[in-house]
Amino acid sequence: MGKKVLSVVGKILLVIVITLAIFLGTFYIVLQKCCNGPSEAARTLFITTILETGQLKFLANWVCSEEEIQEIVDKNTMSAVDTTVDTSLISINNVSDDGEDENNPYANEKFDENGIRIEEISGRTFFAKMMIIKDPSQVVMASTYDNGWGEYGKNLDEIISGRGAIGGVNAGIYESTGNKGGKPLGVVVQDGKILYNQPTGLTGLYMIGFNNDNILIVKDLTGMSPADFEKYVADEGIRDAHCFQEESSDANNHFVSLISNGEARVLNGTGSGANPRTAIGQRADGAVLFLVTDGRGANGHLGATAADLIGIMQEYGAVNAANLDGGSSSTMVYNGQYEMASVTFYYKNSSWKLPTAFAVMPKEN
Repeated sequence: MGKKVLSVVGKILLVIVITLAIFLGTFYIVLQKCCNGPSEAARTLFITTILETGQLKFLANWVCSEEEIQEIVDKNTMSAVDTTVDTSLISINNVSDDGEDENNPYANEKFDENGIRIEEISGRTFFAKMMIIKDPSQVVMASTYDNGWGEYGKNLDEIISGRGAIGGVNAGIYESTGNKGGKPLGVVVQDGKILYNQPTGLTGLYMIGFNNDNILIVKDLTGMSPADFEKYVADEGIRDAHCFQEESSDANNHFVSLISNGEARVLNGTGSGANPRTAIGQRADGAVLFLVTDGRGANGHLGATAADLIGIMQEYGAVNAANLDGGSSSTMVYNGQYEMASVTFYYKNSSWKLPTAFAVMPKEN
């Protein structure tokens, strides 16, 4: 009896091994044909997309040499951009939803009771939702910080509800290994208090957040020490912020600025791959734009490129806009429901563990 059981188990394992080998072999052949076939665009899109993932970068080496990968990266970059925000371009307008103002093209927009509207956007390779928040003072930083950072973060809906907020999106860069998500990277400012201050920990860090005048600020942190950042926050009245990373290499593809003072960033080649994205922007009237897209196979979509994000933000009137952390972290919550959930299949109704989020507080009566 024991030998029969072992024989059956052995046959089952053999079938599993053979099936897996066939799958991997087929997958490898498809990749080779896709990346080494007649379409250079397909090859470029695959490499630039896969380099933006946290765990699948190794697939690029299955089909390309290190030299070929670097050549693709070098041809698909973005121009340098001055991110010094001209605050005079933002005039926060408090016209009521039903008011009229000939100087404000958005004066007659309709919002819900919290001053929020969510719109659906369908692109060629992605589906997205845009959350528009009329009053930028409602947008704050929410975090898991409690007299220190723990090893594990929380789902986005937990971070939002814990702040007493009604909605929000994932924010900046953090340690995502093992989906623990308890520790942010770079800097974090919440209610004017610095909760994390390591601006020199990574190259290409940019602070993204709001000052006391409720204007979205994108600031290059290159060369800043913790003491420098502390002084900057005090001098410039930074109330809520996190950061993301600007770096293009075969090891790490991140970008930050999308639109600066009304000028769209100039892209070389594709600029980036197609992936799930989270971005933030601000219109001339002060309204804040939260954009989250799907990708990585969700609903059959690859995701959005840098060009897609810029185009959407321009369409919605962004004067300044920046890319935030994306990939499996990209999520949006409103009124306790996930408007956009993680693209990772086992987190379809939640999010990855996160340390921070951009949250929207309820509208004051």
